[in-house]
Amino acid sequence: MIRPLHDRLVVKRTDEQEMTKGGIIIPDSAQEKPLEAQVVAVGNGRVLDNGNLRPMAVQAGDRILFGKYSGTEVKLGGEEHLILREDDVLAVLEK
Repeated sequence: MIRPLHDRLVVKRTDEQEMTKGGIIIPDSAQEKPLEAQVVAVGNGRVLDNGNLRPMAVQAGDRILFGKYSGTEVKLGGEEHLILREDDVLAVLEK
């Protein structure tokens, strides 16, 4: 398993939609990567200027939305993941 440092988190994108609502199949080259992901692991939090640790607001298992150009893509165990900063998270999707 991977453990991100400080205010970073590891996420796995949700599956891409391959068909439109009207039933048209979208080829792989035209599909946009989803901006929704499942949080796999989180760091300990951000170290503030005064030395205190601010815990993460996002927890492993949360579903999140993030910015289009956010994060760094990495392969873990043959699967694609993203490493993001907590600041890149736009929202947590409630169940």
